[in-house]
Amino acid sequence: MEENIWYDVFIELLYEKYPKNAQLTSELMDLLCLEREAAYRRLRKEVVFTANEIAKIATTWHISLDDIINVNSGRVPFQMLPFNYLNPSRREFANLQKKIKALDHLHTTPNSEYMEVCSRFPRPLHIGFFALYRLLIFYWAYQYHKDESNKVFSKIIISDNIIAEFERYKKNLTHVKNTSFILDEMVFEAYVDSIKYFHSILVLTNEERELLKKELYDLLDYMVKIATTGCYPETQNKVNIYISQITIDTNYSYFYTDNLKTCRVNAFGKYDISSHDPIMVENFRNWMNLKKRTSIQISEVNERKRIEYFSKQREIIDSL
Repeated sequence: MEENIWYDVFIELLYEKYPKNAQLTSELMDLLCLEREAAYRRLRKEVVFTANEIAKIATTWHISLDDIINVNSGRVPFQMLPFNYLNPSRREFANLQKKIKALDHLHTTPNSEYMEVCSRFPRPLHIGFFALYRLLIFYWAYQYHKDESNKVFSKIIISDNIIAEFERYKKNLTHVKNTSFILDEMVFEAYVDSIKYFHSILVLTNEERELLKKELYDLLDYMVKIATTGCYPETQNKVNIYISQITIDTNYSYFYTDNLKTCRVNAFGKYDISSHDPIMVENFRNWMNLKKRTSIQISEVNERKRIEYFSKQREIIDSL
C-alpha cells in the first residue's frame, strides 16, 4: 500500500461513522479531550492522529484495524466486555454508559432495525420490570458468583445509577423504527419454573414470589398491547412478535442503522459477545430473518393464535 493511503482510509471511516463534519468534530473532542481547532486540524490532515488516539477511536467506535489498512485477515473479530451488575467498577460502568449513549441517535434515525431471537425475554421488553431483571441477575449470581451472600434473592440490589442507564436503554430502543422479536414458545414457562425452584429451596420468599408473579402479569399485558397494535405504545414504532416452533438455545440479536451495525450473542446468561464486522452483521441479519420461516407471527395478524398464546401464558403464570 502506498504511504499514507491507510490514513486517508481511516479519515473516510470516521466520516462513515459521523457524516456531518460538525458532529464528527464534536465526538472527537469528547472522546480525545481535544479543543475544537485541534480536532479540525486532524480532520484536515494538518496534524496526524497519534497511535494512541487511533487505537482509542478504533476501540470505542468499533473500527476494525483490518479496514484501516485495507487487509482481509480472514478473521471475524468478536468482543466480550464482562459487567459486574452487583458491584461494577468505574471502568465497567463507563463502558455501559458508552454503549447506551451510542444508541441515542436512534431518536433521529429514520431507517433503523433491531431484531432479537430469544430463549428468554428480550431486554427491550422486560428491562423496565426490575424485579424480573433482578431475577435474571440472581439466576446468574446463584450459578456463577463466588460470594455466598448473593445466593439469596433479597441480596440482589441494582444501584440507582444502573437503573437510570437501563431506563435510558429502554427508551432508546423504543425509538428503533422496525423491531422484530422471535420468542421461544417456552419463554414464560422457563421463568415460572425458575421462580418455583428458587422458592422451593427458600432463597425466594413468598412476598418476592408474589412480586415476580405480578410483574410477569404486567409484562404479559405490555406484550399483549404490542402484539395487538404492532407497535410500541410509547412511540408507535413498528414491532413484530413471532413465536418459534423450534427450540431456541440462547438470545442473539443485531442492530442495523447507517451509523451502527452490530450483532450479539448472549453467553453465560448475562454477557454479550458482539461483533461490528460488516460481513458478519449482514450474515446475522440474513440468518435471523430466515428464522421467521419456522415461526408464527402473532402481532397484528393471526388473532386466534395470538389469543391462544397469551391465554396459555396467563395460565402458566397462574400456576405460581
